[in-house]
Amino acid sequence: MIERHVTFKVLPGKEQAFERLFIEEYRSAMALMPGFISVSLLMEVENPQNYHMVIRFRSAEEAAAWRSSSAHQLLQPKIKALYQESQVQVYEVIA
Repeated sequence: MIERHVTFKVLPGKEQAFERLFIEEYRSAMALMPGFISVSLLMEVENPQNYHMVIRFRSAEEAAAWRSSSAHQLLQPKIKALYQESQVQVYEVIA
């Protein structure tokens, strides 16, 4: 199983729009993909402009299929308009 941790520094004042996009569009589009297991959105308590998306797919290939899907490509400009930087870490889940 693959787990991707994506950290976003959301633009000031765009936090609610970021959360709404995740809840209303991003999560449901991802859930339709083969191999999808789960996705969570976390907000840092001490720095509420920092969000962490934790994504699980059965395999790296299925995670890559999501990133290259037409649904993801359509959502990318929407989410990119709401943050100033992002970082990705990919993990293989051992236990």
